[in-house]
Amino acid sequence: MVIKVFIVDDHYMVIEGIRSLLQNEKDIEWTGHAMNAASCLAFLKQQLPDVILMDINLPDQSGIELCKEVRLIYPSIFVIGLSTFNQQSFIQKMMDNGASGYVLKNATQEELTDAIGTVVKGKTYLSEEASHTLRKEDAAAVVLTRREKEVLALIAEGMTNNEIAKNLFISVTTVETHRKNLLAKLEAKNTASLIRIASQLHLI
Repeated sequence: MVIKVFIVDDHYMVIEGIRSLLQNEKDIEWTGHAMNAASCLAFLKQQLPDVILMDINLPDQSGIELCKEVRLIYPSIFVIGLSTFNQQSFIQKMMDNGASGYVLKNATQEELTDAIGTVVKGKTYLSEEASHTLRKEDAAAVVLTRREKEVLALIAEGMTNNEIAKNLFISVTTVETHRKNLLAKLEAKNTASLIRIASQLHLI
């Protein structure tokens, strides 16, 4: 299935940047762009994309309001919020107004394609940064054991599992278990994101 994607953003460089990231994706068809809300609504009267990447900060209308309007008139279209704003209030408002996802403008090609592929299945997609911003207030809810904190600190220092095991006088298998638990608790995909998230939550 080819997914038709449209973008609404008032910065041409952003439009071109995202278009270049998606142009070689065989499952994604670029249907065009609008630089304001009025142009977007005019385009939708002619053609319906599957997914709209929608900037929050538009010159004539807030993307948050436009998202609500588009979802009311065209419920079959999935909207992904696209913004430089990584603030809880913006993300929450966009999602409350019917957006299926939220990514930042510095998103990688992989994040964008993941986001598009996820929302067309009817699921919600939040970029890693957006997800952690929403959870930042729940940082207290991330409860690590004393040993997990010790392992996390040594991971942050760049130690391997073997080095951590020797340092803490535990088995490599135990270190691997702690590492898996840390990735799960902080919802991190890999060690690099684990360290970044832990730092954001002031756990290291």
